[in-house]
Amino acid sequence: MTGDDTPRAHVRVRLQPRAGREELAGMRNGALLVRVTAPPVDERANRALCKLIAKHAGVAPSAVRIVRGGHGRDKLVEVAGLDTAALDAALGIA
Repeated sequence: MTGDDTPRAHVRVRLQPRAGREELAGMRNGALLVRVTAPPVDERANRALCKLIAKHAGVAPSAVRIVRGGHGRDKLVEVAGLDTAALDAALGIA
């Protein structure tokens, strides 16, 4: 145990960069489809993803990080400060 009792939740994400608008587009094949307008260059799409998840989850952008899949479309995102049920509710995941 690390001594850090901050709750952490994870969500699988399928990222679509260079979209027409930024949105959480629902679940697709077990992952949350997230569309961002930023291109996948210089981590811009990843930063936009973290910012959008943070906005919907009601946490600071620094509380959101990509745990796996930083260079692909399929990612595992961790959100500190929320448990899984709270994150699912905030993101509209049924």
